[in-house]
Amino acid sequence: MRSCIRLATLILGALVQFSAGAAQPAANGKSTLWSIKGRENTVYLLGSLHLLRSSDTLPASIDKAYRDAESLLMEIDMDNLDPMASQKIAMELGILPDTKSLEAELDAATYTKVAAYAREVGLEERTLNRFRPWLAAMTLTQMNLMKIGFEASSGVEMRLTARAAADKKEIRGLETLDEQLGMLAKLPAAQQREFLLYSVEDSARVRKDLEKMVSAWRKGDVKALSALLSEGYARYPDLYRPLTVERNRKWLSRIEDLLDDKDDYLVVVGALHLVGTDSVVELLQKKGYKVLQQ
Repeated sequence: MRSCIRLATLILGALVQFSAGAAQPAANGKSTLWSIKGRENTVYLLGSLHLLRSSDTLPASIDKAYRDAESLLMEIDMDNLDPMASQKIAMELGILPDTKSLEAELDAATYTKVAAYAREVGLEERTLNRFRPWLAAMTLTQMNLMKIGFEASSGVEMRLTARAAADKKEIRGLETLDEQLGMLAKLPAAQQREFLLYSVEDSARVRKDLEKMVSAWRKGDVKALSALLSEGYARYPDLYRPLTVERNRKWLSRIEDLLDDKDDYLVVVGALHLVGTDSVVELLQKKGYKVLQQ
């Protein structure tokens, strides 16, 4: 489940790291926050938790970085995200033609498992049957997480977006929602089916696996988070490559450009983009930048 939850939630706002309790700073003072000194400014890189419970609090290090920053960059521009337009994009990319169905896209055994799980999380089968496999996997994963109490509205991005709106701080996006969803929509049919099957078969392990991941996040345990990412990459390299490594490389020049500015910035991306091989942090370090974990 760890691999599939990470994969499913990298895109639609229910990312891989979730909090099962209040997110407190680690005893050693480290967190999933890094800083880079530019010519005249500081750029902060925050490894985000996109989904939280409403009772969760954020580490103090996030508050300080937010206060220092004049502008924020997120994976997408959250303050200009139109819910209706977003739904339209998802439907255009994820809904099957009227002449097709998810049941016909899958073998009988797989469809039986998927349909049973959909009923368990509260998704009607007639709705499920209209989805392409990637969208079915995303939807079922999100519904499962919502069922156990996690809300995108309480996640780091949404909290910072609300605060930035009140403070009149600019938010920009590193990519568009079309680009994000397009990566999943372009996955070969066999990979989409694999993604859906594993997201269903391992769903019962989600609580335990979330605890492991959030424990690493709270401690700023880069080694543990890297191991989680490596495990997923080893099992699903063709899925992880476009969703992590390729995006990290695309973002690199945008982040470097910020270091020539006078303003301070807070860059907020999923925490797994900042750890491990070919992470944003490692790519910057390879180019000679001193990236310090806070």
